[in-house]
Amino acid sequence: MTARPRRLNRSAALFPVALVALLAAANLAAASPAVAAEDDVTWGVRTAVNGNGADRDNFGYTLEPGAHVDDALIVTNHDAEPINLAVYAADGFTTTSGQLDLVTPGTESVAVGSWAAVAEGAVQIEPGASVEVPFTVSVPADAVPGDYAGGIVSTLSQPGAEQGITVDRRLGIRMHVRVLGELTPALAVEDLAVTYDGTVNPFGTGAAQVSYTVHNTGTTRLAAGQAVSLTGPWGLLPVPLGDLAAMPELLPGETWTVSAPVDGIVPAFWLTASGTVTPTVPSLEGAAEPVEVAPVEFEAGTWAVPWAAVVLLVLLVGGIVLGLVLGRRRRIRRVAAEDARVQAAVDRALAEQAAGAAASAPR
Repeated sequence: MTARPRRLNRSAALFPVALVALLAAANLAAASPAVAAEDDVTWGVRTAVNGNGADRDNFGYTLEPGAHVDDALIVTNHDAEPINLAVYAADGFTTTSGQLDLVTPGTESVAVGSWAAVAEGAVQIEPGASVEVPFTVSVPADAVPGDYAGGIVSTLSQPGAEQGITVDRRLGIRMHVRVLGELTPALAVEDLAVTYDGTVNPFGTGAAQVSYTVHNTGTTRLAAGQAVSLTGPWGLLPVPLGDLAAMPELLPGETWTVSAPVDGIVPAFWLTASGTVTPTVPSLEGAAEPVEVAPVEFEAGTWAVPWAAVVLLVLLVGGIVLGLVLGRRRRIRRVAAEDARVQAAVDRALAEQAAGAAASAPR
């Protein structure tokens, strides 16, 4: 999975250790009151109820280039003490685990994170109170049509256990923006490879591995279903790969690598991996109509030679040939020996006959 590079500061490096509830309740996905299960995070976030909707799972907008929309984040303090939070917007990316995450504050945002302007970058919230944090999303007039992802984040910086270490605890809600215009969804399957490892058992099966990279080469985010199967020559001995992990939604330009081992493959000399990736464009409220994307088919092959069986066959055939050769040689030797015995008998008979004739001749 490729993702935008991030410059991690010390506090960001501790992000996973310190509860790090950025999207903890929603994984940047749920906008219902998000209260972390651990005591370290004592506030929750949700989308505001306004003209953009109610009970929203996240912030989603479909806008023309140059347009803007006003919205708000609701932050609630569940602690018995006042809290001071920083609120900001940031670009999103898909992690290697398939989840949407946001770039760290030290990384410059170039899309959603720069388009969203938060009215109050810092808020103080009294115990049990809620604060509405307005923000405006303004799409540049020259923005390329397509999908963009990011989020609105609330963060609390606190001293860590180590002296001089600051730990950021973050909680936020994802944001998807579709810029209208000519959308060009596209997906490619790259670096397709299939390998086969045999077994020392001449009558056993081996293991294969299919790997490929799904690349979102278009301008919209894409989800995708996938179906892959392995077959021998002429489509014989098909084995479907039924346990492929689900692919996450990929943002434009992102990739996702699939690698699937398969056991029980009969070595039939040639192995073909073929499959189909069926992309879909997630819909956003306000979109005119669903965007269609053609499925992508792929195929690759490799040798699946049953070397143990081949060796056994060679030894068997070699043994048979050797037996035939040795048997023929034995037969030739027996025939030669019999010919020699007969010739010797004939020679003795002739010799005896000549001796008798000589003895009976008149002197």
